[in-house]
This record gives sequence, C-alpha cells and structure tokens, in this order.
Amino acid sequence: MRVLTHNMLSSNIKGVTNGFPLGIEVEKVIEKQVDFNPDFLKNMFLKIEWKALVDASRSLGYAELPEEAPESSVIDSDDFLRKFHHALLELHLEEGALVCPQTGRKFPVNKGIPNMLLHEDEV
Repeated sequence: MRVLTHNMLSSNIKGVTNGFPLGIEVEKVIEKQVDFNPDFLKNMFLKIEWKALVDASRSLGYAELPEEAPESSVIDSDDFLRKFHHALLELHLEEGALVCPQTGRKFPVNKGIPNMLLHEDEV
C-alpha cells in the first residue's frame, strides 16, 4: 500500500467521528521504483494532507520531508519533488496494520493490500 493510498483512507466504523489519519503498524516495508512525473506531483501536492503524509512516511522509516508543508516556491524544486515522489509513491507498506485513531481497531495490510472491511457490529 502506497503512502498516497494511506493519505486517502479513514476509519468508517459506526460512531467514529475522528477516523483520519489512520496509524500505521509496520511489519514490512518495500520500495518500488516509479517513474518521476513532476506535473502529477505538483497537482497531488494540493490534495494531500501534509501532516498525515509526514507521519506516515516517518512510520515507514523515511524522514526526509519537512515537518511543515513547504511554500509554493519550494514545490518547483527538483530536490523537494524527488523527496515528495519517494514518500508518496515509492514507499509501500507490504505487511502490517492500519489503526483507527479513535477506537484502536486494526485493519490488516497483507501483500500491500489493506483490508478495511468492517465487522457486522461496526456498520
């Protein structure tokens, strides 16, 4: 599961009002190379929840992103875009779990696929 995917997931358990961002428990992380596309990255930057991205990438062992979202002038920097690209698209949670921040419910991630199915009593 890419960090990009993590940035778009939340817990939908009945009664949960704060299901984003999901915590990450890591068992195995892999890196997969992806073609670098600056235009895609610049468009995605506006849609990303920055703090969730930074926390997720740090959970996966990557600490190269700045704590605060950079200003628009930095977004055009090749150095920044390459770091953003790596965190967003090349880091993959292969095995582990996503954790609801409100309930602590764990959603397993196996072979890079998060299982977000809810139990009957959670719907």
